Amino acid sequence: MPKNITPYQDSELSKKEQVAQMFDAISENYDGLNKVISFGTDAKWKQKILKMVAAKQPSTVLDIATGTGDLAILFATSSATEIIGLDISQGMLDIGKKKIEAQKLDAKIQMILGDGENIPYADDYFDVITVAYGVRNFENLEKGLSEILRTLKPGGQLIILETSVPTTFPFKQGYYVYTNFIMPTIGNLFSKDKNAYQYLSTSAQNFPFGEALNNILRKIGFIDVMHMPQTMGVATLYKASKK
Repeated sequence: MPKNITPYQDSELSKKEQVAQMFDAISENYDGLNKVISFGTDAKWKQKILKMVAAKQPSTVLDIATGTGDLAILFATSSATEIIGLDISQGMLDIGKKKIEAQKLDAKIQMILGDGENIPYADDYFDVITVAYGVRNFENLEKGLSEILRTLKPGGQLIILETSVPTTFPFKQGYYVYTNFIMPTIGNLFSKDKNAYQYLSTSAQNFPFGEALNNILRKIGFIDVMHMPQTMGVATLYKASKK
């Protein structure tokens, strides 16, 4: 299991509560900073997710840790008639709702305050569930993945986008310098929360990726598990199915 890394090490709040507090604090600047920190590659990775989702021709899609709703909004171009964006941060959801209203997608996309480890939907409900940069924020990873499996329809698909660590020279060394020094510095300059981008960096470096996460997915009960490293390994796409 991954280390229990939290945003505020001296806080008595649970990891879940700390993550919600952190994202509430950085919600206003999150979209812009994310584009700067990822050098725009984040948008390309999300387009790949959209293609994977569209290929399933889903009716119901759940995007866990939806944040400000970028993926949920992308999914509006798919066959899905019910798109749920779920997040534990009300601050992030509020910004997402404004974006959805501006694009007149209210009838198709619902933004719901909720917990990915306790998904408020029935068994076998969703055709596709996606999680972008969210599984490493679960307080209990296996519980969260089990909830995803429960709420997926038989034959349904899970798609995860998560940060990972390059393993070859010089990308491994460059990644270490960037995530430990440059990214937190950028975050500190433009964010109200000085701990947030240090936490995002530390949690990314300590979270299981590649075959390690594949094995956890298989343990939970997923089948057809595979991973696809992106941009020299700084992120990884995972795909898995329910029997």
